[in-house]
Amino acid sequence: MTDAGAADGSAGGGRIRNTVAVLRQRLPFTSGVTLAMLVLAVATGALWNAAEDRAAYPFVAYGLPSLEAGRWWTMFTGPFFAVIPWYYLPMVGSFALFAGFAEWKLGTRRAMAVTIGGQLVSVLVATQFLALSRNSGWLWAERVAGSLDVGFSGGALAAVAIASATLRPPWALRLRAGLCVYAGVAIVYVGTLADLVHFFALLLALPLGKRLVGTRRVGAQAAPNLREWRVLAVAGLLLLTIAEIVMFLVPGDGPFGSDDGVSLSAPELAVLVLMVVPMLNGLRKGSRVAWRWAVVLSAFVTVQGLAVATLLGVADVFGGDYDTAGLPLFFVDNLLWTVELAVLIAARHAFRVPSRRRLRRHAQGPGPSLARSLLGRHGGSTLSWMTTWPRNTYFVRADGRSYLAYRRHAGVAVALGDPIAPDGTAAATVTEFAAMCENSGLVPCVFSATEATVAATRELGWQHVQVAEDNVLDLDGLEFRGKAWQDVRSALNKAAKQDIEFRLVRLADQPEPILAQVRALSEEWMSGKAMPEMGFTLGGLDEAMDPATRVGLAVDAEGTVHGVTSWLPVHTGAGKVGGWTLDVMRRSAHGFRPVMEFLIASACLAFREEGARFVSLSGAPLARSGTGFSARPVDRALESLGRVMEPYYGFRSLHAFKAKFQPRHVPLYLAFRDEADLPRIGLALSRAYLPDVRLRQLAKLVSSSRAR
Repeated sequence: MTDAGAADGSAGGGRIRNTVAVLRQRLPFTSGVTLAMLVLAVATGALWNAAEDRAAYPFVAYGLPSLEAGRWWTMFTGPFFAVIPWYYLPMVGSFALFAGFAEWKLGTRRAMAVTIGGQLVSVLVATQFLALSRNSGWLWAERVAGSLDVGFSGGALAAVAIASATLRPPWALRLRAGLCVYAGVAIVYVGTLADLVHFFALLLALPLGKRLVGTRRVGAQAAPNLREWRVLAVAGLLLLTIAEIVMFLVPGDGPFGSDDGVSLSAPELAVLVLMVVPMLNGLRKGSRVAWRWAVVLSAFVTVQGLAVATLLGVADVFGGDYDTAGLPLFFVDNLLWTVELAVLIAARHAFRVPSRRRLRRHAQGPGPSLARSLLGRHGGSTLSWMTTWPRNTYFVRADGRSYLAYRRHAGVAVALGDPIAPDGTAAATVTEFAAMCENSGLVPCVFSATEATVAATRELGWQHVQVAEDNVLDLDGLEFRGKAWQDVRSALNKAAKQDIEFRLVRLADQPEPILAQVRALSEEWMSGKAMPEMGFTLGGLDEAMDPATRVGLAVDAEGTVHGVTSWLPVHTGAGKVGGWTLDVMRRSAHGFRPVMEFLIASACLAFREEGARFVSLSGAPLARSGTGFSARPVDRALESLGRVMEPYYGFRSLHAFKAKFQPRHVPLYLAFRDEADLPRIGLALSRAYLPDVRLRQLAKLVSSSRAR
């Protein structure tokens, strides 16, 4: 191994040791129990020989026979073993995940109490239930009452169910829905002792969650919102579909009898799955069409059950003879479909998203002219002029006085910057925009928003992450004096000595020779990039040709253009332009070297003379100043993405260059509903910035660039 390889291995080993140390310190209960499970599995040989085949198994496993025989200690020994060796993987893994999550959220003492207590109570309740029902003639209860089991799954499920109360909507409902789907399918269609323990663990823990989490309780809503109704409908349909798959793949004899004659055939199951998969996706988005199909399917199964019940009733009246095997499970299955039908009907207001065809038909809205009018009237942020660019769609409030510009990609409405709205109405604009997205089946988010807009989204329960940093330079009293401005002063002095002139113009008014040179500079700049030119918040020459945009040119005595910058107006309300935002930056590779310093400094002086209060050097995506760094996974992901993109676009190098002008930094954020939306938002942003490049093309460009 080379020295570099040894160093990498040592660093990797160090990271693993640090991670283990952190887990032991932060999750002592979970890590201790997990370690004890593994040590006992090795010491007793249960890791390679099935524990249930050992003579000592009845003295370790819990269940009604053990308790009736006085082996009370099995309540404490059973949780540390698995029935057969390969069960250790799901048992230890699920315990580490569920109990670890509970300990992380609730603290060690509370997590120990709910995990150990949940295990003991769920096992005791399950065994008592079997003791009361085994002599009732219920064959399933009689059979399960004589069985034994091991594992800590009851306590782990109780712990995660209680800890779910600490999550914010809709994560709490998502987690609980997933737990209920698992436990419901298992107890109804499989019905082992473990399934009964799991059922009672969740049945007892879920209602107590909000009381037991203490001060970490998350405020509950009075009633489910649109997203939560959709989650409930999806969870119910998913439960029923999984149940049909389980009955087909794992025939069983559960609490409601055998699934013989109840489970679907292979062709019927295939048809059901093909129907349900698009329904689930549509219900998730709030599609009215998917809701109608789900109602039809649920109603069909419900009517089928009613028809069978009617026929049985008629046959009973006339003394008919019929086979009752499988009927209890059949009616339970139909009852669950009836419950799903009731949920769908109760949640009908959450499924109003029209079809794609109808959405496209009504997609035409106000254009850039209205946006420019409202922007001039109310003012906006340093990025607001970008909302007037082509390819934007506009959400305008019913009163016509405010708007949000957005791009629609991958089912996401990516709003750009702050709302353009009268004072005091920005929050209402964001709220109505989010409602529009919900009713259109779109994922809402706001990109490059300032703190004021982020505060409005917090009222909606949204999250946020910093994605850029605006660089604002106040012009009042600006003087390029002192050591910090040495590079800027040198650029101005060298330009004067070389007879390089600064011109602040409108590019559309320039003669063709100047325009041709500007185009050549842009093409030269693009030819040196391994990746395609980006858009969205990064303009090009087309945007620079707008008469409202000012352009700075560095031209020598021979008429040669050495560099070009474009500046977007920043409206501050009442028709006034109070500042300018830097957009296009192009320079000749063989021209005046410090041309960018010269162009920016000269523009600052010219704008100050015109009465502007500030300029924005704009923000570079995925770049920020300072050494502070958040430990959140989303922040770490953006940090890694910034490192990957740096060789291709140089965002961080550009951010460092702008630091020469001593700007003040204004954070820009991505505001989003919750972390589940982030993968889709990431895809939408990639398409917004590179609308003409597909993901496959982008992957090829990245791989080819790395190979160079």
